[in-house]
Amino acid sequence: MTDLLLQAVSRYAEAHAHHGSVVQTPIPGLSTVRATEPSGLLYAIAHPLICLVLQGRKQVAMGSQTFGFAAGESLLITADVPTVSRITRASAAAPYLSMVLQLSLPVIADLSAQMGAVPGGDHVPVRGDPTDTEVADVALRLMRLLERPQAVPLLHASLVRELHYWLLAGRHGAAIRRLGWPGSHAQRVARAVAVLRADFAQPLPVESLAALAGMSPSSFHQHFRAITSLSPLQFQKQLRLIEARRLMLSEGAGASRAAFAVGYESVSQFTREYGRLFGLPPVRDTQAAKGQAHAAA
Repeated sequence: MTDLLLQAVSRYAEAHAHHGSVVQTPIPGLSTVRATEPSGLLYAIAHPLICLVLQGRKQVAMGSQTFGFAAGESLLITADVPTVSRITRASAAAPYLSMVLQLSLPVIADLSAQMGAVPGGDHVPVRGDPTDTEVADVALRLMRLLERPQAVPLLHASLVRELHYWLLAGRHGAAIRRLGWPGSHAQRVARAVAVLRADFAQPLPVESLAALAGMSPSSFHQHFRAITSLSPLQFQKQLRLIEARRLMLSEGAGASRAAFAVGYESVSQFTREYGRLFGLPPVRDTQAAKGQAHAAA
């Protein structure tokens, strides 16, 4: 099963290689990743997702914890959390290959209501295990569906729903179920996270975010940190810095323009906080990243 899935993902990723290493498929939320060499560090605040690693190896760090994922294993992220990831094993002869599906909260909520289970389990937002056979089977059928474009609009939703079912029925079902459980702390915090993601460049008082989540400021702060590992202010700060880095690397923006674009009023403060997150001040970090990209070309 895994070999067939590897072949299907490899075919699709190679056929669409002109789109880059990450290819968004016509199925909403589904993408493939292919890399022919180890990567640099990628800073992101991930959405809830499952990543099936099919070839090569990937490393993901969250806070002080580091997780390694090899072929046959799945990375599961059950909250919007800041991660630092890199591909650690990949080559032209054996590229890193994975399949990524963003989790759908409406599908989770609907299935959870029908399955009738009560949320429980731990609050660890990043975890990994061998890929379940049932999950790999549905993933293979999704990839094969992409080979029949005319069928995708009619059939993809049922397959995505089935994949979510097997995730909910699996060992980490309780953690996933909290995402869609009506009124759960995870779902209420997710409402505030959505606003932070959309308006991170604007001042967003914690009191306003707490009201949006239907919590007192102290309760909101406690549950936000428990779920995302950061305070609301730290979360917004990382969103700003990650976007500023993207602007400098992808669009050639200078440090000052990037700082103001993401909501900073002080370039010196931006430089200090950038260096604390990425390890180097903006100019040196972007020069180093561009040098690595040039050497790899």
